[in-house]
Amino acid sequence: MLSEYMHWTKTSRNATYNLAISDLAHYPLSELNIQLSDLSITGANGYGYSPLLEAIARKEQVSSDCVVETLGTSMANYIAMAALIESGDEVLIEHPTYELLLSTAQYLGANVKRFHRRFENKFQIDVDELRRTVTPKTKIIVITNLHNPSSAFTDEQTLKQIGEIAAKVGSTVLVDEVYLDAAFSEHPRSAFHLGPQFVTTDSLTKVYGLSGLRCGWILAEPTLVQKMWRLIDLHYSTHVFIAEQMSTTAFAQLEKISARAQALLTANSEMVRSFLSSRKDISAIPHEHGLITFPRLLSDDADRLCEVLRNKYQTAIVPGRFFDMPQHVRIGVGCNSELLKQGLANIALALDEVTNS
Repeated sequence: MLSEYMHWTKTSRNATYNLAISDLAHYPLSELNIQLSDLSITGANGYGYSPLLEAIARKEQVSSDCVVETLGTSMANYIAMAALIESGDEVLIEHPTYELLLSTAQYLGANVKRFHRRFENKFQIDVDELRRTVTPKTKIIVITNLHNPSSAFTDEQTLKQIGEIAAKVGSTVLVDEVYLDAAFSEHPRSAFHLGPQFVTTDSLTKVYGLSGLRCGWILAEPTLVQKMWRLIDLHYSTHVFIAEQMSTTAFAQLEKISARAQALLTANSEMVRSFLSSRKDISAIPHEHGLITFPRLLSDDADRLCEVLRNKYQTAIVPGRFFDMPQHVRIGVGCNSELLKQGLANIALALDEVTNS
């Protein structure tokens, strides 16, 4: 099982105005205040770099023996699923969702079932539908929070209900929280705190503009953590030590880095809300927070729109077909504000062209 989305994103999204990206504009290396003399090529990091594990634990307010260090959130999701399921196990995954979650479960041989997060319900989780869909065979329930691709926020009350449903059938809830820190006004904490049936994944890659460090992690119960570390043995020997040192430094400056992220996203979100509300050929949920938005076109020309944008306006957005919703497109809102402004203007021009044609 291959990931068509990952192939597309690595080969087709390059454009002058790249609104297909889903992370924040990259944080300047010069502002991390790292000296070359502070770094070493190698060091003690066999099962994680202790200062980094402790930094993650402090941020998440957990014990460090509940932390698995990974190469980004996608690897975290893969390791978590590999530790939780075997081939043939039933996995329940939200629809729509991040394509790599779905293809990872399929690659691991899971029997994948879906439950719906509907546009008409602002992509919120319908707990009653989830309750009807879960079976005694369900090994894990997989959700994203903030939701990818819509940025919808799932509150703790809803998560607790999902946890109760999972507990009744002996299932685990895997929550990808890579965008969660972008819900600044909600002051969210990890779902891991809601009970032992929760396993969560996260990283510095999206919200903080530090994707190049590949600093990801899993939060799980200590026994499961040990199993995950042994699975990592099968995939790579150790992490990149310099990246671990730099990530530890980033955690020490996370308040400053977060303030930069919040300022940029606040300005960009207002711009996106204004754009979406101005279009009569788009239906969209008001963009409240997060780095992505997922509007629905009122025509059936999403692929045509993406083609015109790419070829005529050097602008990239993500076709909704990668989320099994071909009438939608995903637009990244975390880039430089001037780039976003021009990218949205280009989308408007392309929409006019596609609609008129």
